Amino acid sequence: MELKELMKESGIVGAGGAGFPAYGKLADGADTLLVNGAECEPLLYTDLILLQKEMPMVIAGIKAVLDAANISRALLCVKDHTAKRLKLADGTRLADKIVLKVLPDVYPMGDEISLIYEATGRVVRPGNLPITAGVIVYNVETLYNIAAAVKFSTKVTMKWVTIAGDIPEAIVTRVPIGTPVAALFEKNSITIPEGYVVVDGGPSMGKVIDPERAVVMKTTKALLVLPKNIPAVESMFLDGDKSFARAETACCQCTRCTDMCPRALLGYPLEPHKMVRTAKGAVTVMPEMVISATLCCGCGICETLACCQGISPRAVISQYKGLLAKNKMRYVAKADVEVAPEREWRMVPSERWANVIGVAKFDKVAKFVGEQTDFDSVEIYLRQHIGAPSVTIVADGEEVQRGQKIAESAEGLSLPQYASIAGRVTIEDGVKIRIDKVNNNV
Repeated sequence: MELKELMKESGIVGAGGAGFPAYGKLADGADTLLVNGAECEPLLYTDLILLQKEMPMVIAGIKAVLDAANISRALLCVKDHTAKRLKLADGTRLADKIVLKVLPDVYPMGDEISLIYEATGRVVRPGNLPITAGVIVYNVETLYNIAAAVKFSTKVTMKWVTIAGDIPEAIVTRVPIGTPVAALFEKNSITIPEGYVVVDGGPSMGKVIDPERAVVMKTTKALLVLPKNIPAVESMFLDGDKSFARAETACCQCTRCTDMCPRALLGYPLEPHKMVRTAKGAVTVMPEMVISATLCCGCGICETLACCQGISPRAVISQYKGLLAKNKMRYVAKADVEVAPEREWRMVPSERWANVIGVAKFDKVAKFVGEQTDFDSVEIYLRQHIGAPSVTIVADGEEVQRGQKIAESAEGLSLPQYASIAGRVTIEDGVKIRIDKVNNNV
């Protein structure tokens, strides 16, 4: 089986982002594979632990992609603090065609477009895919999963997760996909105090979840216990309509949001200071006025660090993105752009960013506690990836074994799903498949 088909059949997604099916990125025309181990946001240590524990598997995954796509080199990209903990230097040869690339400790270095520029000096034309710049980017865990599929025919049923925040000890563990967050916290004696929330993902771009109902997804990078009264969490509760109204009246047009925007500094035509003064009604009639909003990576620098008026350009741009999506519009450039000469001096140090959003005091290097698999039930969602949701192929009440296919990929961009534990199936609302252990399962 060709690697691309094997990746699809194994259910491999981008493990560190929005969940783009990994097979969809594998294409001819690239000369460089970038392995994203930047751990873009504060408090995250999943990739560090994975590299410490499973470097040979990650290297094996890299080699498989290099061979399949006829790519001449790979750069394993990590921030400076990660390189020091791995005791590796910039330029270290990890294997044939594979070299370590050390990135500065700045935010948001894990953003794909920023990563490509920092590692290769190439700028992806705005709105274009990395392959147009001769680059393919995969997350560290994605490469680990590719190696597991190639070497052992393993399907994606497990997830590496950081559990951190305002808890006594930060940990990284590996658990079945679909594990209830409440059960995972109980197993690790983690409680959620009054006035705290649980965030799935990083503190800057993650989302607040209900820990009593949420489960670990293929895209879950971290689970963070954070107080509601820090800037990171407060921004997650901003009302989009109110942000729009405030922006239209309070913006002083200082341009700091644009001056600090990581994508704007790479030459992208993204100008948040203009967008916050654009009337929402006018945009409904002429969405092309703000089409460059689709270039925003959602890092939040404009909102939490740049703005002196308490405005959230990010929230405004998010509203525009929704409007543009409904109109099936996105910005795609046909010409190259020029990087701003001041970019180097306007990048935000990771330590400063952690302080700005209020999480620096919770930063503890995570300890690996091994696999945790003894859970009574899991819930496998049919939509854990970009594209069409998976299609159920098991029946209500059927008993399944761990690793058994329970949902097939749909037409177009899609992926199958596999049972992460053995047990009895319950189909719930056509949205997810619940699996409960039964007495004869071990």
